[in-house]
Amino acid sequence: MTALRPERESGTPYAAQAYGMSGAPGAPGVSGVSGGWYGGEGAGGPGPYGAPVESAEPYRMPAEPYAEPYAAPYPSGAGGPSYGSGAYGSGAGAEGAYGESHGEPYGESHGAPAPAEEETMALRVPSGPRPSAADGPTAASPASRVASASSVPSGGRAARRKAARRRRGRHGGAPQASPGAAASQDRPAEPLSRLEARRRERARRPSPAVVASRVIGELFITTGVLMLLFVTYQLWWTNVRAHAQAGSEAHHLQDDWASGRRNPGVFAPGQGFAILHIPKLDVVVPIAEGISKTKVLDKGMVGHYGEAPLKTAMPDARTGNFALAGHRNTHGEPFRYINRLQPGDAVVVETQDTYYVYKVASTLPVTPPSNTAVLDPIPKGSGFTRPGRYITLTTCTPEFTSKYRLIVWGKMVEERPRSKGKPDALVS
Repeated sequence: MTALRPERESGTPYAAQAYGMSGAPGAPGVSGVSGGWYGGEGAGGPGPYGAPVESAEPYRMPAEPYAEPYAAPYPSGAGGPSYGSGAYGSGAGAEGAYGESHGEPYGESHGAPAPAEEETMALRVPSGPRPSAADGPTAASPASRVASASSVPSGGRAARRKAARRRRGRHGGAPQASPGAAASQDRPAEPLSRLEARRRERARRPSPAVVASRVIGELFITTGVLMLLFVTYQLWWTNVRAHAQAGSEAHHLQDDWASGRRNPGVFAPGQGFAILHIPKLDVVVPIAEGISKTKVLDKGMVGHYGEAPLKTAMPDARTGNFALAGHRNTHGEPFRYINRLQPGDAVVVETQDTYYVYKVASTLPVTPPSNTAVLDPIPKGSGFTRPGRYITLTTCTPEFTSKYRLIVWGKMVEERPRSKGKPDALVS
């Protein structure tokens, strides 16, 4: 045993002392139980190793902390416990584990020696081979112990799940950066050498091919935006503006008729003199002199072929062909749906004094722009064979192109003074 024990006052060595003996049954010994420590009996009885021992005053251990290990009896072998091969040496006068002389060993005078103890509280050298440095470390370093302690959360399953969620992110994303990584990122970067700085600056500069591709891409984007704006202008804004201008011209014309300022006669180019009604298509548009694109057609009005070499008759003429031109698409597009007109549909021309009512007779779906014979007093291809009072409507075809022309012919069926009111075609 490695714990120290006090000597008795008698000066008798430990080898000659009897431990745990009592003078009478029930007297406490070292272990605090009745009887001897190692199975001895009362006074005069056999000793712990089977030999009679003189009666002696029992040894009483002081109540100190180190007395507790001696309370339990040691395992006994043949003939009781053996101290001959223990920590106190073997043989008379042999030195113990601490170099002290304890006299005769406990096991020599009390019978045959017992086998060595299997368990003891003293430190022992392991019986196996000691690990060498080549076998690797046998214990974790302090840093690894701290890392393992921080990585393994204490607590139950909920605590481990929370720790894993913090490491992987809230929804299983990238793991959170450790404080060491954040500190390394916050640390200012080392200054670069002049050569390295030049290399990096040269790497940042785009190559000529990249610059050229960027310029070309920007040009394409700009061109596309401009084309989109142009299409929007042609298909939407021109109609808005033309409708406004045509409506304003029609109101001025009606105001002049009401005040009597304007009489039928010769009109200047671009001057309005009549209003065209196509009830089936819900078209009401002013008629101006001439077919100028900028002065007449682009303003949403219908133009009269009144200038040589394509000069045609007026509506009040006794015979002749009253020919009109208008846009089919954009700029008010008054003739966009004249291809839907059928024979018998009404077309009305309103002037200051009279309503002229025509009925559609025939249609020429496609003809080249050079075919001016459709404007003759007796239009070619219209089916008319003798002079009369006719009307001709011309526009571009197909839609959104001006490659060909679409022609609609009609014949006057009624001439009604304004004093008699509107004709039936406008009333119904």
